[in-house]
Amino acid sequence: MKKNKFLRVAAVATVALAVSSCGKSGGGRPDFGDNEYPVMTVGVQSAQLQTTYPATIKGVQDVEIRPKVSGFITRLAVQEGQSVSKGQLLFTVDNATYAAAVRQAEASVRQAQASVNSAEAQLATATLTYKNSQELFKNNVIGSYELQTAKNTMETAQAAVAQAKSGVAQAQASLANARETLSWCYVTAPTSGVVGNLPYKQGALVSPSATPAVTTISNISSMEVYFSMTEKDILSMTKNAGGMSAAVNDYPPVKLRLADGTMYNHNGTVTKVSGVIDPTTGSVSMIARFDNPEHLLKSGGSGEIVVPRTNANAIMIPQTATTQAQNDGNTYIVTEGLKAGDKIVTAGIAKLTDAMEIKPISQAQYDKKINEAANLGGQQGTAKGFIDAMGGGKK
Repeated sequence: MKKNKFLRVAAVATVALAVSSCGKSGGGRPDFGDNEYPVMTVGVQSAQLQTTYPATIKGVQDVEIRPKVSGFITRLAVQEGQSVSKGQLLFTVDNATYAAAVRQAEASVRQAQASVNSAEAQLATATLTYKNSQELFKNNVIGSYELQTAKNTMETAQAAVAQAKSGVAQAQASLANARETLSWCYVTAPTSGVVGNLPYKQGALVSPSATPAVTTISNISSMEVYFSMTEKDILSMTKNAGGMSAAVNDYPPVKLRLADGTMYNHNGTVTKVSGVIDPTTGSVSMIARFDNPEHLLKSGGSGEIVVPRTNANAIMIPQTATTQAQNDGNTYIVTEGLKAGDKIVTAGIAKLTDAMEIKPISQAQYDKKINEAANLGGQQGTAKGFIDAMGGGKK
């Protein structure tokens, strides 16, 4: 093989993608005193690749908790990090004023009800008087004036009863309002989850506009992991799937690499894709949902979304066949510049010169020559130092 072919291989290495992480790239070889170099024919094969995106972890439901009324905290019923159920008491605000308002409203209801009872008694008397007056009028004992007067009195009593009942309704509404306001002093969890920070302690004054919130309840039975994909990737994904909805449905399960570098042991599913491109970053926000049965994931945490993908027709070459990139790995996937059937030199490329004639040998033959050189080096020094010097060592 001539040097002109090798030059093309070295150029495409700058656009190749590393897919493994062991060994060294480089082109050194021992001086065998000949022009034999290992050569391979380029082919295609299936390669497992992955793309990573920085991610932020959030609870499916993060609810900031503030009281609806102002007052001093008289009791904290939970602790930070505690799991709570929906409706469980979190803290209590001083309720003396609101309890007094309830008692006053209850008294108003009783008074209004008493007025109804009095008005109904007067109505009963007026109704009886009117009925008696009707009998007396039939018997010509009284005239029409007396009859009309009795009727007017009865109707007035009916109106008084209606008004008294309206007063009861108003008093009951005021009582219900006072009781509801009093209930706001007992702040409960709106959803099941985990209690966040508690920046306020017993005796602190809080209000509906308190900043920060008294606490946060995070539903962490499952977590939403937010990450961003470039506009180019989104366009490619959408075109291949035939639309955004189809792209989300066809998106493969994703993995989550945690902040300590370990992989989370549950796969996630992409559930949402923003329909708007962020003009400042040129990216689109995406959300993947992960089950969190062990409660290992915490709201506010960080990590990396790992998206696996398969390239069924990848052209892969050894990194020892390249010189333009230094990378810990064994192979590169070549994206352009090579095709199946091309031949490349796989080792010793640093010794090649332009227009140099070489004798192609197999990798097995080359490995045999390395071993022989190592044995020779063991007699003169250390084999390891000799092999490292030629760039043929492996991890």
